[in-house]
Amino acid sequence: MALTRKFLTALGIEADKIDEIINAHSDTVEALKAERDSYKSDAENYAKTKEALDAANEKLKDYAKEDTYKVKYDALKEDYDNFKKGIETEKTNNSKITAYKALLKEIGISDKRIDAVAKLAELDKLKLDKEGKLDGVDDLKKSLSEEWADFIVKDGTQGVNTATPPGNNGGAKTKKEILAIKDTTQRQQAWAEYIKNGGN
Repeated sequence: MALTRKFLTALGIEADKIDEIINAHSDTVEALKAERDSYKSDAENYAKTKEALDAANEKLKDYAKEDTYKVKYDALKEDYDNFKKGIETEKTNNSKITAYKALLKEIGISDKRIDAVAKLAELDKLKLDKEGKLDGVDDLKKSLSEEWADFIVKDGTQGVNTATPPGNNGGAKTKKEILAIKDTTQRQQAWAEYIKNGGN
């Protein structure tokens, strides 16, 4: 029921008191309206605040994804570190190869075989000391000398002496004549000449 003058008069309230009651009632109503409006404003602000918060949370999720700047930076740094490590490894391997070839030459491996032997080296097992020389060089020399003995040039080894080739009486020898030669070197030379001339 509305609080009106008519209602208050019917209750037997004096006229001057009615004005006071109506004024007090109006103040209460206005205060309630103001409080209501405040709550309404807070509710609207809450919705805006929640929307802003949700947007911020979405951005945080984006930062956690792989396309964020930090992740990209970490990936680039890793690539750079791997590249740098590769350069250092290549440099170390080149030093190992150089030292390894020098060692092969030292033990007497034929010059024309050094590159072929060096290609078979297990570089990851070779270690360099502070001076850039191979560690355990004595054991390595022994091992290589045994493994590649066939490629080591022996001192005093010489080829066939062709300064004084066997006489052939002006022509190629027959099989029978070649077999009759007692000197092994001369017999081999004769066979080579025989084969060179087509075996006639």
